[in-house]
Amino acid sequence: MSDQLKSLRVLVVGCGNMGSSHATAYHNLEGFDICGIVSTGKSKEILNEKLGGGYPLFSDFDQALATTQPDAVCISTYPDTHEAFAVKSFEAGCHVFIEKPVADSVAGAERVVAAAVKAGKKLVVGYILRHHPSWEKFVELSHEVGKPLVMRMNLNQQSDTSMWTLHRNLMKSLSPIVDCGVHYIDVMCQMTRSKPVQVYAIGARLTDEIPADNYNYGQLQIRFDDGSVGWYEAGWGPMVSETAFFVKDVFGPKGSVSIVAKEAGGEGKSSSIEAHTKTESIRVHHSELDANEKFAKADTWINLEDEPDHQELCNREQRYFLKAIREDVDLTDHMQDAVNSLRIAFACDESVRTGQVVIL
Repeated sequence: MSDQLKSLRVLVVGCGNMGSSHATAYHNLEGFDICGIVSTGKSKEILNEKLGGGYPLFSDFDQALATTQPDAVCISTYPDTHEAFAVKSFEAGCHVFIEKPVADSVAGAERVVAAAVKAGKKLVVGYILRHHPSWEKFVELSHEVGKPLVMRMNLNQQSDTSMWTLHRNLMKSLSPIVDCGVHYIDVMCQMTRSKPVQVYAIGARLTDEIPADNYNYGQLQIRFDDGSVGWYEAGWGPMVSETAFFVKDVFGPKGSVSIVAKEAGGEGKSSSIEAHTKTESIRVHHSELDANEKFAKADTWINLEDEPDHQELCNREQRYFLKAIREDVDLTDHMQDAVNSLRIAFACDESVRTGQVVIL
């Protein structure tokens, strides 16, 4: 078998929601072989059992990397470990798939990209919405409503039990508007295809269970060079209202495009990972009026009930990772977009902490 077609030996690092889903993709897809699973706790045993057992298990990343000598490393740990694990993987000659954000600082993200370039290896960042046909359609339709655009998005999560534990752990290193916001900032940049020029953001610390310098509710506003504006809000915790946790909406001079998730946006769904990417329907509204100043066209509904579930989206991400490696896909723009969306998110974080508008 040629090197081009041989299966990639993948070291899976981190076994939470995303790590488990990516491991399931590697387990089931042709072209990948899992050579080891790494976590500090018991999640690796749980994942190994779920996959049928038999995979080598490690508690220490460095030991796992040296022992397995993989072709690729999948990093789905907490953000404060991303940079170190990614750089070490590149220095060991591995390709890297890494969950967003690339690192817990902009400088760290730039160092990860530099390490990928120096090693001549592929870096794919887990921007899952880029692989979702419904979100791709949402972005495509946004280009038909004129400029400037008004973009409105949120993802508030009323969390308890294990999800609240996850959120508390995430907030040891990042705020909700950085951790989740990079997805939606990335979407806004795709919609406007314009340079963001300034941000302003607000935040509130609603619990003593998180670090004193962090906040578990935030809302950011972005102004773009073409006059477009956008906002995104994210709140995590048992106190968060889920009355309006699912707003995904864009409008311009010619009308609006809205994701309408009647089921996924229902009561009790705000902390569901499955619901976060579910769209169900897109509503396209036309602003044109007739001679009587009534709407000239009825709204158009695009039915999206056959959309991929969360696991299939992870499968698609990993197929893209495999394609990038085998076909030597140029990932320059992909990597730069990941760094830029993180730079904007951290500028929003700075705005929350200072109370000032941040010029980009």
